Amino acid sequence: SLTDAPVVLTILQNWVPRVSHYFDKEHYTYVGHQIVIQESIEYFGAVVWPGALALSQYLETNQEQFNLKDKKVLEIGAGTGLVSIVACILGAYVTATDLPEVLENLSYNISRNTENMNMHKPEVRKLVWGEGLNEDFPESTHHYDFVLATDVVYHHAALEPLLATMVYFCKPGTVLLWANKFRFSTDYEFLEKLGNIFNTTILAEFPESNVKLLKATVREN
Repeated sequence: SLTDAPVVLTILQNWVPRVSHYFDKEHYTYVGHQIVIQESIEYFGAVVWPGALALSQYLETNQEQFNLKDKKVLEIGAGTGLVSIVACILGAYVTATDLPEVLENLSYNISRNTENMNMHKPEVRKLVWGEGLNEDFPESTHHYDFVLATDVVYHHAALEPLLATMVYFCKPGTVLLWANKFRFSTDYEFLEKLGNIFNTTILAEFPESNVKLLKATVREN
């Protein structure tokens, strides 16, 4: 229920300042691993947004509540891949998805940060919200324990397809974890629509970043 008080958290400054010749690389540390993320200024999806930091931190500190080991995890709108990399380090079978133009940078970040680790090899795939879901991710063979999404809701025209995509992938037993910076009335309208379809709980709030982290599950009839 939305009445349970969410835990109030601060996004920890746990990235490592580096003297670097490359202005476009950010260094983070999660779950004891140094993660180097290459950002791209060309695309929205290629910058690390605060929701990704919030969810990465939450997954790291709540491993008992959300144990990703050997679980099937889908990230939608994976962007730079930070959350998928953290999920991978935590032992999940990860499928990171985003728009075609984001995939090259996403693949680069995921492969360079997971190549020498003893873990399940992550998969990077194209996913355009609301398009070709049944062809590309048939329900008979694609069932996910967790669906992760960060900062997927902002001023864009694809909010209905995004909701349809969340509904498509969230089967009974699937946990959707969605972290988002709340800026506009459209963000709250999306939250309301999500609450009309799923059982939703606000797990955590990061007030200084205006980020809320929500858990949503399918309503069992």
